[in-house]
Amino acid sequence: MNTSVSQNSRVLSGMRPTGLLHLGHYHGVLKNWIELQHSYECFFFVADWHALTTHYENPAIIAQSSIDLVIDWLAAGVNPGSSTLFIQSRVPEHAELYTLLGMITPLGWLERVPSYKDQQDKLKDRDLSTIGFLGYPLLQSADILIYKAGHVPVGEDQVAHVELTREIARRFNHLYGKEPDFEEKARAAIRKMGKKNAKIYNDLLKRYQEQGEAEALEIGYALLDAQQNISLGDKERLRGYLEGGGRIILPEPQALLTRASKMPGLDGQKMSKSYNNTIALREPPDSVEKKIRTMPTDPARVRRNDPGDPQKCPVWQLHEVYSSDDIRQQVIEGCTTASIGCLECKQYIIDAVIEELKPIQQRAREYMDDLAGVENIINEGCEAARDVARDTMEEVRKAMGLTLR
Repeated sequence: MNTSVSQNSRVLSGMRPTGLLHLGHYHGVLKNWIELQHSYECFFFVADWHALTTHYENPAIIAQSSIDLVIDWLAAGVNPGSSTLFIQSRVPEHAELYTLLGMITPLGWLERVPSYKDQQDKLKDRDLSTIGFLGYPLLQSADILIYKAGHVPVGEDQVAHVELTREIARRFNHLYGKEPDFEEKARAAIRKMGKKNAKIYNDLLKRYQEQGEAEALEIGYALLDAQQNISLGDKERLRGYLEGGGRIILPEPQALLTRASKMPGLDGQKMSKSYNNTIALREPPDSVEKKIRTMPTDPARVRRNDPGDPQKCPVWQLHEVYSSDDIRQQVIEGCTTASIGCLECKQYIIDAVIEELKPIQQRAREYMDDLAGVENIINEGCEAARDVARDTMEEVRKAMGLTLR
């Protein structure tokens, strides 16, 4: 693994293995991953430790779900040649960093994470009064920071977790980023940039530190990212020097806001396994047809010749995802005039969903017939991820005084 890659080009994201993926995952997460892998160095992981924070009493599904999760990713179009796919628990450095970050993270920071009380309210049938559940945002921070990821794709409800990670990284760098010979190493790194780039860097340093030009800081970051003849350690050192602090050991990530999924469930609510309103990526065609045919519709259409209002029908939300403008117009006209029935309206969606799932399911069958190949992809991804994690932990241990020399 090339550790000289800028952390700004690295993306980290994961999913918990709690069952087969559905269309909500595909439209809300996987399509975004597939786009990101063409522009970033992507690390996508199976968050099996995170699954234990809420499913610790029933861990039987986790191992099989982990394999199923990777198969669904691959079938949807995530490319192991462009992305690193791995299982969280196979990279034990995550747990080590989680433990070490726990030494410096104030308890109040975890208690104020919005999802902490929110999830406790939603999952009242489970005992979540555990250290693991309280600490899962910190484990997420360790997941991100151990790969020095510059970007974390999240929805708006997860931005607070990325902000917590930024605060933890900032605190860590403040406590441990003060090298005894920091300034000497920083000046040596500037000289390695060459005369022209060194002059530009020093000018930006002056503009930011003496004149407070925020733009100079951003230009300086871009200048460092473009450097090919200095190490990643020197780049982080010079980022800290530019900011007026110490070496940046754990860079602060940025939230990469993803488009909110427009994939509704079969009842009009958000598609979720907890609502029992999903269509799985591996759902057989006859099951897809049955589920959509039995969807609730506009209550006003009691009889075939009763006119309806598409805006009051859950099926219309699926038309907004799958149907063309022409078909949507036909549905609006047909529904409001009762010239088409609900089953005819639903058939458009049935055909579109089955057509969308056909290539995904074909690829899934191929991967299921070659489980050894899937395991090889996972093994290679785990090794590649662990190479990066080991490098980070070597720096962290040294900064925290946990190495003998």
